[in-house]
Amino acid sequence: MRENTYFISDLHLGAKYFKNPIASEQKVVRWLDSIKDDAKELYLLGDILDYWYEYKYVVPRGFTRFFGKIAELSDSGIKIYWFLGNHDIWIFDYLPKELGVTVVDGNLIKEIGGKKFFLAHGDGVGNLKFSFRLMRSIFRNKFCQKLFSAVHPRWTVPFAHGWSESSRNSSSQEDGIMDCKDYENYLCSFAKEYLQKEHIDYFIFGHLHYAEIKALDDSSSITILGDWIKLFSFAKFDGENLTLNYFKDN
Repeated sequence: MRENTYFISDLHLGAKYFKNPIASEQKVVRWLDSIKDDAKELYLLGDILDYWYEYKYVVPRGFTRFFGKIAELSDSGIKIYWFLGNHDIWIFDYLPKELGVTVVDGNLIKEIGGKKFFLAHGDGVGNLKFSFRLMRSIFRNKFCQKLFSAVHPRWTVPFAHGWSESSRNSSSQEDGIMDCKDYENYLCSFAKEYLQKEHIDYFIFGHLHYAEIKALDDSSSITILGDWIKLFSFAKFDGENLTLNYFKDN
């Protein structure tokens, strides 16, 4: 019986820092196989792909196993939401049509099992710095996208992966997990301020690359989903409780 809702983020499939990108993709597919019989909804909360840009007539290479499994789950009746992260911004119409997913750009407030959820990747929440807002506006500008698409992929794809790896190296600790406690405090402050105008049972974010559930008050909590670079973490809501879990397989 399909009664569970799953949340996952920051798979970064295709990233150059994976020693074996195919093995990383296969592990995600095994997890998707493990939930396909009891999942009613699946929320992919951003940075699912380390880089993706949809061209009008050309499909970027890679992700065949993952895309096939997502399409299979969607075809079986599981509702799938794909949130744009800061790495997989440029999803347009190809993946929604081919995979049957609903793309969300921004935040989504959703009632699930009688509980209210605030869902977002996490990078675009609250009062952002001007420099970051400017960068986001450039990345989402239609004219800039057309200019970018005019450059041959042999140049844009290596550039994007290089930028991703450089960004990760500059913001990582020795253990490879992002040092984002300041950002966590920012998200907690945002959530507590938001609760003053509307009750939310569960705030769920990705982006920070570590996993945690923290109480905001007696009836609200914030969940950071972790990643699939080292943690292999996900959240599960069974209609009564939200839990953080870690996928382990052979």
